Amino acid sequence: MIKDGDGMQARKATDLMRVTILGCTGGVAAELRTTCLMLDEDVLVDAGTGAGDLTVEQMLRIDTVFLTHAHLDHVALLPMLADMIGPRRTFPLRVHALPETIAVLRQHVFNFRLWPDYTILPSPQRPYIVLEPITVGQTLERGGKRITTLPVRHAVPAVAYRFDSGGASFVFSGDTTYHEPFWDALNAIANLRYLMIEATFLDDNTAAATAAGHMRPELLARGLRRLDERLRGRMRLLITHMEPGNEETIMAQIQATGIGLEPERLHRGQVFEF
Repeated sequence: MIKDGDGMQARKATDLMRVTILGCTGGVAAELRTTCLMLDEDVLVDAGTGAGDLTVEQMLRIDTVFLTHAHLDHVALLPMLADMIGPRRTFPLRVHALPETIAVLRQHVFNFRLWPDYTILPSPQRPYIVLEPITVGQTLERGGKRITTLPVRHAVPAVAYRFDSGGASFVFSGDTTYHEPFWDALNAIANLRYLMIEATFLDDNTAAATAAGHMRPELLARGLRRLDERLRGRMRLLITHMEPGNEETIMAQIQATGIGLEPERLHRGQVFEF
């Protein structure tokens, strides 16, 4: 049984943060996992099918989950994660999300029909999971990690996240279409080192991209051109959430936009320290 606070250490100002890519695809298949990032060893960002590759021991170290939005490819493993670690610990899993995302989880997931309501089980006083609302622009600190929500625009209410070690920042867009406030927020991040951003659809699939609130190469290029040159010169561009089967074409279309950056296709298992 793990008790609250076991293994938690204060972060030094000089400590690096680590992002591990557990899932980064726009669909699921034998080697494809949907969106899930691990920040150091105790925080998940989204809980797509990539979370299922964690060992039980790794799951038990997860104290906090930050959700970008309520779509299934980003939350599918959350109820099973709560089920796995809840009985083995004396403190709940804390889940931060927009109020709209929390409402979806309460109504459609933790409802005793799709899944037990672990927000009140095994008792309201000691539940397996606690849902805590966040707002756009809010910064939370967990174990020395500074995590800030950024504005995006998707088919449902959603946020992006900035992870700031002090020395550098890693931004994960979550799901979004072109949204000027997002790019303006990036321009205000002086220590931006990594931008992990979605590019779901091909450029000729404008209707689907618009309806679903997703990015395509031309929209991505439009946003990147808004970035200050000082950021573009030292930032790595990491492409995620591409439609399975179209990855190479999407990457080629991004390259063809002439954005002056070298896009990198993300792969499961990659680790970034900053």
